[in-house]
Amino acid sequence: MLLKKKRLYTILALLVFATYAIYRLEPYVRIQMDDETLSAVMTRAHLDIAEIGYTEGTTRRLRYLQIGQDSTKPLLVFIHGAPSSSAWWLSILRDSSLRSDANLLAIDRPGYGGSGLGEPMTSVEEQAENVASVIRLRKFPGQKVILHGSSYGGTVSARIAMDYPDLVDGLLLQSASMAPSQEYTYWITNPSSLWALSWLLPSGLNSANHEKLAHEAELEDMSDEWYHINAATVILHGTDDWLIYPRNAYYACDKLVNAPILVHHMVPNKQHDLLYTAPKLLKHYLHFLIDRV
Repeated sequence: MLLKKKRLYTILALLVFATYAIYRLEPYVRIQMDDETLSAVMTRAHLDIAEIGYTEGTTRRLRYLQIGQDSTKPLLVFIHGAPSSSAWWLSILRDSSLRSDANLLAIDRPGYGGSGLGEPMTSVEEQAENVASVIRLRKFPGQKVILHGSSYGGTVSARIAMDYPDLVDGLLLQSASMAPSQEYTYWITNPSSLWALSWLLPSGLNSANHEKLAHEAELEDMSDEWYHINAATVILHGTDDWLIYPRNAYYACDKLVNAPILVHHMVPNKQHDLLYTAPKLLKHYLHFLIDRV
């Protein structure tokens, strides 16, 4: 009788765990949309004016969403974190005030969305090279460029500004991973990156796992390159961010010695997803950068 109860409790515990895992993983599956699904979602969000396109980067074909082709306006580029895709930005792409002041471009980073889903690119330098090539092809000659990078998208944005300082005029680093070893790593990240388990994961999460394990070395590689950044920069970070620790923001402030404008804003009592918890603040700083460039 006791053995039967133990088996029952074990089965119930496994069912609860499986239900919770599905609940937590489902958003990461849903956000990795094919073109048809993404187009339908944008139509429902009244964003059917957005163009879905593909551009060959240096080593990877990347997908992008773009709204606006006005050469007199700056180009505002959104670079997502992990695991995510350009669909992460749909709520902010709907903002009419941003659309009136800038052309908007959201890019699927390598390994996500339509940019080789599930095929991770762990080199930040290579990611920056590919994303920068898309920006160059989608901008007009002489057009000002502002990057808004969220989380690990902030890492890639900073690398673009380091390696191609003539390309970037404004930079918003939001909840960005910038300091080596200053982020939370889930206990399951290492074992789930092994082939025997990785096939069980959603493709986007698999890309994120491989990136995560390379974070420290990639950030160390960037540590002596921050002086190349000469763009007007805003650093925005939640004081209660338990995923990418607030120390990342202070680290970047110390490193950005050649930014002509540097704004450092720690948002009280906010965690990692400022896009949802502080959208007005994000838009405020995007307009701030648009005005400055």
